[in-house]
Amino acid sequence: MQSRNYKKSEKYFELSKKYIPGGVNSPVRAARAVHCDPVFIKSALGSKIYDADGNEYIDYVCSWGPAILGHAYPVVLEKVKKALKKGLSFGAPTKKEYILAEMINEAMPVMEQVRLVNSGTEATMSAVRLARGYTKKDLILKFTGCYHGHSDGLLVMAGSGVLTEAISSSAGVPNDYAKNTLVAEFNDSDSVSALFDKYKGKIAAVIVEPVAANMGVIPPKKGFLEFLRKITKENDSLLIFDEVITGFRLAKGGACEYYNIEPDIVTVGKIVGGGMPLAAYGGRKEIMACISPLGDVYQAGTLSGNPIATAAGIATLEVLFEHQEIYKHIDESAKILADGIEKIMNADIKRVHINRVGSLMSVFFTSKIVSCYKDVISCDLDKYASYYSFLRENGIYIAPSQFEAAFISDAHDSEDIKNTLEVIKKFGGVE
Repeated sequence: MQSRNYKKSEKYFELSKKYIPGGVNSPVRAARAVHCDPVFIKSALGSKIYDADGNEYIDYVCSWGPAILGHAYPVVLEKVKKALKKGLSFGAPTKKEYILAEMINEAMPVMEQVRLVNSGTEATMSAVRLARGYTKKDLILKFTGCYHGHSDGLLVMAGSGVLTEAISSSAGVPNDYAKNTLVAEFNDSDSVSALFDKYKGKIAAVIVEPVAANMGVIPPKKGFLEFLRKITKENDSLLIFDEVITGFRLAKGGACEYYNIEPDIVTVGKIVGGGMPLAAYGGRKEIMACISPLGDVYQAGTLSGNPIATAAGIATLEVLFEHQEIYKHIDESAKILADGIEKIMNADIKRVHINRVGSLMSVFFTSKIVSCYKDVISCDLDKYASYYSFLRENGIYIAPSQFEAAFISDAHDSEDIKNTLEVIKKFGGVE
């Protein structure tokens, strides 16, 4: 294939760097991890995205998950256009807010009441505050490699051992604040038990991505989520499922349904907004009653429940609820893609390890099983960078980081999967 032209993307990136830190409004977009500059996207339709220079790509980023139906889905666009004519924002209650909340409750009954917010970060931050307010305890337990947004209390990682207090992983987050967050190892029940033993009666909640998807896709080991449910109940702590990524993707009822687990609080985002800025958190009524104006846990937002975002969210969920065969289709497409990559890349020697849960997947450049953060950081990141660059140059758009997931949408058809595998065959001369 002839080398692609990225002149406009290069120009826009240089201009952006003058006014925007690093030239991007979310760090991974800078593509530094894969040693290249980003492409600037002009438009998207179905399974394809198009950059400023007119290059076409089969898209496996899907706006980091929201585009489960594909880009610019006609029904969603029509509902958004209709809502736009009535005004952009009111700062007052609307009918669409309770309709969307009711739909979330239908899919995830554990979310008896729901509070709408604008982002996954807002949802998880608010869920943690709620857990502390409800339990009257200060400590939160999270897992290395699980990302729950960029609020101060969750932007931490483990110190030298899992029994140490956390230290901040970002400048600007005081260690005195971060120490209220304990960090265990994902898929390691013993590390969780040890923390509960050490901080007996002090842990308000465990927050977890039921399928870790921010260090690449890491499935929970058999029994791990059940263990978290059991130990939190035994210690009068809450279990928070961060389903910002898995919500409405693994199933209508998200990971709660997929794994048949009932947490105390759930956060959802991405798909629930249909591509617009919207997220939510919810749980049992007695827990949610702690939130203002009913209780003394404060949380507010000028744009929360925005009428344009709720219109997009309702339209997206209506399609998913009415056509649940979509889940079978995207899961099967992801399986065909994952199996195809496995066959190509590991034909003579094991080059990659692939994790997949439903329509979420990751290709790790390692011969070992990947089940925790330590396994992820031992992967060959330079090889992934070469893989990314080759695929992008040949019309396949994947995440510019080994630590991000690939997403399959309902718009990806058999031809997309076939063409993707044909490109992968050429990578590294494997044919």
